[in-house]
Amino acid sequence: MERYFGELATAFVRGRLGNPTASIEDGLAAGLRLHKFKQNAELPRVRRVLSILRGLTPESLLDVGSGRGTFLWPLLASFSETKVTAIDVSEQRTSDIDAVRKGGIDRLQAFLMDVCSITFPDDTFDGVTLLEVLEHLRSPDVALSEALRVARRFVIATVPSVPDDNPEHIHLFTVDRLKEMATAAGCERPKIEHVLNHRILICLKQ
Repeated sequence: MERYFGELATAFVRGRLGNPTASIEDGLAAGLRLHKFKQNAELPRVRRVLSILRGLTPESLLDVGSGRGTFLWPLLASFSETKVTAIDVSEQRTSDIDAVRKGGIDRLQAFLMDVCSITFPDDTFDGVTLLEVLEHLRSPDVALSEALRVARRFVIATVPSVPDDNPEHIHLFTVDRLKEMATAAGCERPKIEHVLNHRILICLKQ
């Protein structure tokens, strides 16, 4: 048996099969794809963001563009007390995340939502994370403004720092561009960190 985020993979299986006692083996036998729950070596940018979050100790977090869970699953596994809301524009991905909630992870919820028009009120969450999101968007400035609006304390975003061959990446942000965007969105003292082939933008509101 390959190593999975066991609690999360089991919850996904139970939510998908509608069986509160189902196991990972039951999910595999039923043909469920559990690859996204495998514990691979953590990406440097994910590891660094988790380290930053440990210092911030958020009680609630909005994860934008959660996708297949590259960051979401390590986040949930590392912060057992944090309430996490995930949003994505993919109905399939939000459905997968909601299956984890239905399977027993009740501190998780998922919504089909566009980051450029977040429907939550101001200051809803302690923090907001946007990992590998801004480079995909036609209006990254609007997305960052929305993230800061719904965050009480902080926003953390990561973006590539070098060109790549992903056709969905339509921006490559310089340090100056990231700082300009953050300042325009209301972050008084944006901070930039560097990890392997990526930049991390940290905006603290307090």
